[in-house]
Amino acid sequence: MIKRTFDLVFSIVGIILLFPFFIIIYILIPVGSKGSSVYVQRRVGRHGIEFLLYKFRTMEANSSADGLLTVGTKDIRITRIGRFLRKYKIDELLQLFNVLEGSMSFVGPRPEVKKYVNYYTEEQMKVLSIKPGITDYASIEFSNESEILGKAENPQREYVELIMPKKLKLNLKYLEEQNLYTDIKIIFLTLLKISKS
Repeated sequence: MIKRTFDLVFSIVGIILLFPFFIIIYILIPVGSKGSSVYVQRRVGRHGIEFLLYKFRTMEANSSADGLLTVGTKDIRITRIGRFLRKYKIDELLQLFNVLEGSMSFVGPRPEVKKYVNYYTEEQMKVLSIKPGITDYASIEFSNESEILGKAENPQREYVELIMPKKLKLNLKYLEEQNLYTDIKIIFLTLLKISKS
């Protein structure tokens, strides 16, 4: 109840304060590339139930058909404004609406697409027992994930066999120690990481 109250109050405050900024971004995205300003993707949430995750579009329209992973900082699918939005995690801010509607929380395991959830072991499936979040330990630890994948010979295999297990291990760690203090700490560390980018 405390976590949901925190999520509800601060998602409403965040949306109200950032709404003018959202409008500016919404207008600017189609200027550099054709397509909708908002990108919607189906992700796996709590108890394995899929939901629609919202982001500002940072890639050329229909780029997800070329692959679900963003590979390298110079991925040609990323638009000019998209690079800026990704660098400062601004594209993720639309997930405040996911938090408001209750499909996500501010802090929790980042939601995956079903393709990658299908690789989870029985132990790793435990991360689906709580709501996914905008940020978590793994988001901080692997903030340079696309750069790592950009250097990999086989990005898909690198992600599934090396990166994803480490992220899930951090998610399981959060599962054991989750409380309001931990959430506030993770939010602070995330903002600190972004400010240094």
